[in-house]
Amino acid sequence: MAISQNKKKKTEESEPKKKAGKNKIKAVVKFENVSKVYPGDYVALENINLTINEGEFVSIVGASGAGKSTILKLIYAEEHPTEGIVYFNGKNINEIKKRHLPYFRRDIGTVFQDFKLLPNKTAFENVAYALEVVGKTNQEIEEEVPEILDIVGLSNKMNKYPHQLSGGEQQKVCLARALIHGPLVVVADEPTGNLDPNSSMEIIDLLIKINEIGTTIILATHDKDIVNKIKKRVVTIQKGKIIKDEKEGKYMIYDY
Repeated sequence: MAISQNKKKKTEESEPKKKAGKNKIKAVVKFENVSKVYPGDYVALENINLTINEGEFVSIVGASGAGKSTILKLIYAEEHPTEGIVYFNGKNINEIKKRHLPYFRRDIGTVFQDFKLLPNKTAFENVAYALEVVGKTNQEIEEEVPEILDIVGLSNKMNKYPHQLSGGEQQKVCLARALIHGPLVVVADEPTGNLDPNSSMEIIDLLIKINEIGTTIILATHDKDIVNKIKKRVVTIQKGKIIKDEKEGKYMIYDY
């Protein structure tokens, strides 16, 4: 599988540094005193300080309207902070020129609740489109798309259209599309919100598998069972503020 080979290569290349004791934890996402206020003085986020390191799996939890999705939108620069700075891979996102955003976003794979697939394209074509728009050759597309669809378990559904796939299978296509550029981070905003429990767990198992390869995962969810299954870092948001950040947390119910 292409992803695992690339990650293995990076691991091998970095091995001498580990032996020399120079291995350093790298922050891929950092919020410094970030607030987001929408028109009408609606405060979505207030004074957020958050660091997410390379290779982490972080669940951001909270009630609807708590600010989870706003945090994700700030990471992939769909929104900009009213105050404070958001860094991605050491770069101030606010300083990225609009014409450079498509290149910046290749390092961030996004998965949404509502799939956002092109209905008139097959699973293969939906993933291939992400490569076509960045100028990949037909040969590269023919090699890379089947590999990534195999990773998510859809090698036998490549020629199916979205309406011919189950909800879980459609979300797997979205995940394949998110992974096709080999991103540093995958951002998943309620990816299981429209799925049955079995399909939900399949998606989460894939995210865990991708994280084990080395990709940072940032998951926004309000699904208690999923968060408690993952047993990774949990950041709890309440009314736009971080009220808890636990290394191996659980989904706790608060009086919102």
